[in-house]
Amino acid sequence: MNIDHDRRFDLTRVRWLAPLLRSRWPVVLGRAVTLAGFVFTILAGLLGTPIGGRNFAIIFVWIAWWTVLKLILMPVAGRSWCSVCPIPATSEWLQQGGILQRGKGVGLKLRWPRRLRGQWLQLGGFAVMGLFSAVLLTRPSATGGILLALLLGATGIGLVFERRAFCRHLCPIGGYIGWYEQLAPVAVRVRDRDVCRGCVEKACYQNCQWGIFPAALKDSFDCGMCMACIQTCPRDNMALWARSPSRESEEAARGEGAARRLDRAWFGLFMLACAPVYAAVMLGPWGSLTEAAYAIGTVAWLRYALAFLTITLGVGPGLFWLAARLGWLLGGRSGSAKRGAIHLSYALSPVGLAAWIAFTMSFAFANLSYVWPVISDPLGMGWNLLGTADWAWHPYLMNVTPLLQVVVLAGSLLWAALEVRRIATSRQALPVLAYASLLTAGMLWLLI
Repeated sequence: MNIDHDRRFDLTRVRWLAPLLRSRWPVVLGRAVTLAGFVFTILAGLLGTPIGGRNFAIIFVWIAWWTVLKLILMPVAGRSWCSVCPIPATSEWLQQGGILQRGKGVGLKLRWPRRLRGQWLQLGGFAVMGLFSAVLLTRPSATGGILLALLLGATGIGLVFERRAFCRHLCPIGGYIGWYEQLAPVAVRVRDRDVCRGCVEKACYQNCQWGIFPAALKDSFDCGMCMACIQTCPRDNMALWARSPSRESEEAARGEGAARRLDRAWFGLFMLACAPVYAAVMLGPWGSLTEAAYAIGTVAWLRYALAFLTITLGVGPGLFWLAARLGWLLGGRSGSAKRGAIHLSYALSPVGLAAWIAFTMSFAFANLSYVWPVISDPLGMGWNLLGTADWAWHPYLMNVTPLLQVVVLAGSLLWAALEVRRIATSRQALPVLAYASLLTAGMLWLLI
């Protein structure tokens, strides 16, 4: 097993792993399990107890799944969740006319409108969810309702448009995971582009539910890691690569891949601004702010909504663009200011991911013990299926959580500084690093 000149290692060459990657069964079974869990979660949210701390929907979506996604799947396995996500499963099976084998299928299979492509709609969807996040995180019926809406929406979109149009252009969680995927140490790529040029069948493209031609893939924002290309390539030219965690962000910062796209850059800056706002609302000392976030429809909530949108969509990204512009002026105005700012936004992605990880640690470790009673009594009906219904709440790792948060946030700032210095001079980098340092300091103050 050798690492090639490009600092990548081909995981499909690992003897025990290769059969799992080339078989359709692991993904199909994974989707079946998550779909069953997803449907049960919807039922629990809509029909179970209204007490959030005793309802399966709240505990398993916003504590268990959210924690695993943030702390394990995204940093280690990138978009692996998308490969088994239950939301598009039914529409995909209907389109294909089967689960394992392709048939005639149903649906109009129209192409997604060109004017609606990109990440702007995903950004808007995440912003709307952010406005109602306080209620979604605590009210089971709200969680059940939004999950049902996502499932029905994805199915309806899949019956009209081809492939995973919902996932690629509408799903807010998919956009969120896609932005931070550039930091993941795994990615699906071709082994040799020349082999693809001589391929007539293009089976990888024909079977890709995301509508991607792998030979032209330069970033993984739209790759759902479903492994269909690996499973169907007639020339065994697709691979799952282990790589440097900073590889794709380095390429993006240099302007390769899709780094010239404003929609993706703004999405990343929006997510970066959201983390401290969420921390302030959920964990901060301002009780009136938290109350306003819960009081949907009131004047206080309208003020909160206006402030949330202004900060996350305007002030946060705007301050970054001012910092990037100042760096461009200090650096002698070389190149395009807009393009330079877009590239630098990708370099700050480690700070954004670390902010979300640190925020998740604050509530996840404190509330994970709620999982055990809910396993025994998922609907709050007084059951005790596994004998854990009466287990008392107690926090985990609270003594070391602040230290872990400091390490994660400080390490990400150093990582971002190295990324920025790769593409900018010292004078150009200084204002952007000051912006990142201010955000990091703010997160530390809010969390610790």
